[in-house]
Amino acid sequence: MTAVSDTLSQPEVRRSPLRRPTATTGFGSWFTTVDHKKIGIMYAATALMFLVIGGIEALLIRLQLAQPNGSVLTASQYNTMFTMHGTTMIFLMGMPLSVALGNYLIPLQIGARDVAFPRLNAFGYWVVLFGGLFVYSSFFLGGAPNGGWFGYTPLTSSPMSLGALPGRGPDFWTIGLIMLGLGSTTSAVNFIVTVLNMRAPGMTLMRMPVFTWMMLVTAFLTVFAMPIVTVALTMVWWDRNLLSNFFNASAGGDPLLYQHLFWLFGHPEVYILILPGMGIVSEILPVMSRKPLFGYSVVVFSGIAIGFLGWGVWAHHMFATGLGPVAVSAFSLSTMLIAIPTGVKIFNWLGTVWGGSLRLNTPMLFALGFVAMFTIGGLSGVLHSVVPADTQQTDTYFVVAHFHYVLFGGLVFAIFGGLFYWFPLVYGRFMNEKLGKTTFWLVLIGFNLTFFPMHILGLEGQPRRTYRYPPGMGFDSLNLAATVGSFIIAVAVLLLLTNILVSRRHGKIAPHDPWDARTLEWSVSSYPPPEYNFEEIPQVEARDDLWHRKYTEDAEGRLVRLPSGGADAPSRGAVATLEHDGGDHGGDVVPADGGHSAGGHGIHMPSPSYFPLVMTFGLPTLGYGIVFHNWYLGALGVLILIFGMYAWALEPSSE
Repeated sequence: MTAVSDTLSQPEVRRSPLRRPTATTGFGSWFTTVDHKKIGIMYAATALMFLVIGGIEALLIRLQLAQPNGSVLTASQYNTMFTMHGTTMIFLMGMPLSVALGNYLIPLQIGARDVAFPRLNAFGYWVVLFGGLFVYSSFFLGGAPNGGWFGYTPLTSSPMSLGALPGRGPDFWTIGLIMLGLGSTTSAVNFIVTVLNMRAPGMTLMRMPVFTWMMLVTAFLTVFAMPIVTVALTMVWWDRNLLSNFFNASAGGDPLLYQHLFWLFGHPEVYILILPGMGIVSEILPVMSRKPLFGYSVVVFSGIAIGFLGWGVWAHHMFATGLGPVAVSAFSLSTMLIAIPTGVKIFNWLGTVWGGSLRLNTPMLFALGFVAMFTIGGLSGVLHSVVPADTQQTDTYFVVAHFHYVLFGGLVFAIFGGLFYWFPLVYGRFMNEKLGKTTFWLVLIGFNLTFFPMHILGLEGQPRRTYRYPPGMGFDSLNLAATVGSFIIAVAVLLLLTNILVSRRHGKIAPHDPWDARTLEWSVSSYPPPEYNFEEIPQVEARDDLWHRKYTEDAEGRLVRLPSGGADAPSRGAVATLEHDGGDHGGDVVPADGGHSAGGHGIHMPSPSYFPLVMTFGLPTLGYGIVFHNWYLGALGVLILIFGMYAWALEPSSE
């Protein structure tokens, strides 16, 4: 790779015909940007859009179940709603929101100027967006998926000629999820390379912020989990369209094979969703408690242990399938074992808060709400390691309550807290605090009113995945309460979105380092950060380095703020910008995909590019060709992919 100093000294610039002028500001810049911060914002906007769509589907489900023998949805419509609700919230809301924060924050937290592969980063976003639109286009092109968000066979794998699931919904679902998996994998690879290779000098692994650590573990889980579900989805498509018999029991196939493949992906997926939330809370609690994180090393290694042990618990989703006593005993034990590092984290968070000087603002309230709600979800999860209890609960609303306490009570509470916490960094303004606290209390009340009654409904025997229940079963009042709670959550989400839209332009202007934070992202020269992040790459000398630049101890061990204020002062031992960029920033950050000088500082940043977007157009085109067996359309998609790929590869390194 050409060093930055060599690139800047070239006497003559020659424009390649592949390169077209691209704007770095304005509306059009969003289509060509490779700036990790802009891409993070686009991920967040897309995920919030799908949060609204998935929420509307949830409201329709709850309206159908608000009273016995509901008639809001037909059986087929109900199956479509709960299939698309689960698919949307997991693959199009939960994962992209985590990736959004990872994209924006990881380079800032480790003292880097960008991610390792900026164009690949943009490609990953466009794949996720088009993958989601591809799945939802099924509503207008032959029927939406209706076989459950888990896609169990033979519901989804029976050949279309047999009419098990009329329409092409399962085909849209399988192809769309493969696309979404591709986008998630590219982001994961990017995060891994960025964290392992682009940390600032002195930023050892055990000095990294916990959020970056948890995103690193999540990235490794994603890289290994996505190929498994991709194989399963490909086999489903073959069974439906090529008359293979992977899951056809009458021809020697095994429907349980799909469940093993899906849950071998599906349970690590739970930790792909929850570990970023754990990282967010581990950043908010110390800052708002004015204390360092209690047991930093233990929190980090507990996260690694969760990622490792998460591969050994998938079959507790299958205790009712008759696996046999040996397998059931082994997975029961592993399910109990994974509760240990999870419990350790909870006690570390409580130790951080204990004795602290607490600021009960909106980010702190959501972080504390995360700890409480996730603990409830964890306790109900431990019950599923007890085989007789799990066998009774597995197809009831008790399980629905459990995984919503884990994923909504965990990830969503943490993400909402993170949005309030990092909003000043992104837009230079605070979100409205009064509206934020109102949002928190509405979410807390609505969430518990919706999902806590489901524990009781499950224990009383209400089955999940059914669109009606008869009167006189004792389910009526609790279902009505759950429906009321779901609309309270909807009001809270509406307030959150209003707060975001209004505050980004009219919110109270945030001073530098508004929370008196501990990590490097708050040390940038301005909010929002400049395109190049840091004028000088920081020299890291301690864990929570920003905190140590601001404070010291006097002779009696009391905390004393340094006269310089720390955050506005130049980084201690900063490395010269061009020297560090030229030597250490690999990949296509500088200047492999065509650089430009940022902000007049002589800092060489990657140029915007059309080709990630162009290449992405080929994927849904190919997908439609596969779904409709239109090989001309499929061939066109392949040609677009090839053109985009080669244009991307031949794009000049500099202009």
